[in-house]
Amino acid sequence: MDGIERFDSRDKGRGLRVSRSFRVGELLFSCPPFCHVLSASERGQHCEFCFSRKESLARCGKCKKAFYCDVKCQKDDWAAHKLECSAMVAFGDKWRPSESSRLVARILAKKKTQKERCASEKILLVGEMLSHVEEMDDEKRDRSRADAAGLHRFYSKHLDFPDSKELLSLFSQVSCNGFSIEDEELSHLGTAVYPDVALINHSCVPNVIVTFNGTRADVRAVDHVKTGDEVLISYIDPLYPTDDRNARLREAYYFACRCQECRTRSNDALKLKVRKRREPVAAEAVSAMLRYARKTISDFRGLKAVKTPGELLEMCEKSLEEMGGVLDDANVFMLHMSYQAMGVCAYRGDLRAAVRYGEKLLKPFTCLYPAYSLNVASLYLKLGRLDLALDRRAEGVSALNKALSIMEVAHGNEHPYVRELRKHIKQTSM
Repeated sequence: MDGIERFDSRDKGRGLRVSRSFRVGELLFSCPPFCHVLSASERGQHCEFCFSRKESLARCGKCKKAFYCDVKCQKDDWAAHKLECSAMVAFGDKWRPSESSRLVARILAKKKTQKERCASEKILLVGEMLSHVEEMDDEKRDRSRADAAGLHRFYSKHLDFPDSKELLSLFSQVSCNGFSIEDEELSHLGTAVYPDVALINHSCVPNVIVTFNGTRADVRAVDHVKTGDEVLISYIDPLYPTDDRNARLREAYYFACRCQECRTRSNDALKLKVRKRREPVAAEAVSAMLRYARKTISDFRGLKAVKTPGELLEMCEKSLEEMGGVLDDANVFMLHMSYQAMGVCAYRGDLRAAVRYGEKLLKPFTCLYPAYSLNVASLYLKLGRLDLALDRRAEGVSALNKALSIMEVAHGNEHPYVRELRKHIKQTSM
């Protein structure tokens, strides 16, 4: 890869750095997946192989569940799809392996037939990805064992399995190194493994961003990257305060961050802003409310799959009312629940309420997220589309143009999402 080299960092271990400078928006490198899998919930909306979004896709004649752009995509995907096709027919509605199990099945099948390193392993072999298996807690081990059991149940016809220790390590590798492929609104489409991209270390103030063009991962500069600089992405949502970010990093990736932002905590006061009152809120009351906020967010995350939209909206409104007595509207925990409320309102068809929630997020998001943030672009996209659906054309076009200005840097000028959005804005403005 031109201008990119692997190196060993004293503090972080393996990593990537640049041997020449890269300007903002410039592509450092593009990487195809070693293996990828489309989320089962996206079948029928996206091609199983290339993830293209189309209205008319061809259905697999045997299982009737996989969809493709054309015969070429179907043939190119057969090595992976044959692991599932007959099993989906045999098990019917009982065919429910996890997405991790499906991805691991494809990795095992590819490794068995692979004779040389592939295009996604120019710098790092898939087997060299860190697993951190020795650091897994009992809950994660149990979850991986359940995934392994599903792998044995649904894929035994086509696969030979390694021993339980090696299989556990592979599931841990996927957990630590897998990427969620997302669309322009950051909706999950599937999961993939990119060994070379997995070499990039984390920073809460990243200088590059990873976006997806179909199933390919594109790594682009979102800051000026000078010769010799390490290439850094954010593994997590950087919106939250230092302690919350590092708790997430320790839980998912087994390390704590020591970037400039984490050492100085320079934005924590702004992110944890307290509502102004004549009588200042007592420190104990603030601490109690922050504990309530964190618990509410955790509870909401766990209940999203089981509660009705009406119940979820009630949860959002109740928590916002409770937190609003102590926390400022721009406090990140207020923002989090407002964002959830926006999504629930849009799902229920209450577009005006969704817009009201979304508009409250705009200013804090642009202040708290880094430049060229996909989170900010996604918010502008959603608001723009909601506005247009409400016949608020001027507001909609304005929001879409702001999304476009971010996406042209983060995705590149010729990305399909960028071209589609540019075309849509032009047609809407006529």
